[in-house]
Amino acid sequence: MAIGERIRFFRNLRGMTQKYLGCLVGFPEKTADIRMAQYESGTRSPKADLTNKLAEVFSISPDALNVPDIDSYIGLMHTLFTLEDIYGLTIEKRDGEIIIRVDPFNSREARNLLDELHVWCAEREKYRNGEISKDDYDKWRYNYPKYSNVDYAKAPSQELSEAMAEAFKDKLNKD
Repeated sequence: MAIGERIRFFRNLRGMTQKYLGCLVGFPEKTADIRMAQYESGTRSPKADLTNKLAEVFSISPDALNVPDIDSYIGLMHTLFTLEDIYGLTIEKRDGEIIIRVDPFNSREARNLLDELHVWCAEREKYRNGEISKDDYDKWRYNYPKYSNVDYAKAPSQELSEAMAEAFKDKLNKD
């Protein structure tokens, strides 16, 4: 998810208008909504100081807004947190092991992701059982979804993001 989408997600989660958020981070009232719309649409990219101000307003880490670097543990964790927001990814402990799972009752997107994960699991099992070679498995992974027989699921829409933010707004207001 791009930084603009994350800004919109957290703004909606906090129940703020673009104008209100823009004013909170220091833009003139007359252009605050326009400036925020530019950042949310990706027309403009916020510099580090603005990202820090936005994070402060949202009471989050700037890492939660930035496009994560999955080559670092912090970036990878924020990627997983985003997947929790979008797809209902959950983490739990079972028999002393950490399990990451998708709750299919969370949303249509969660069910679609779960379907995709089942396909991945089936390919991985074929490799593990010696039915396909490592090269075949890698060819499948690195060209996904080209060699997959699954209907490729689209990324969630802005409407989903806004619906999620609306659903979580009441919870945030209680905290």
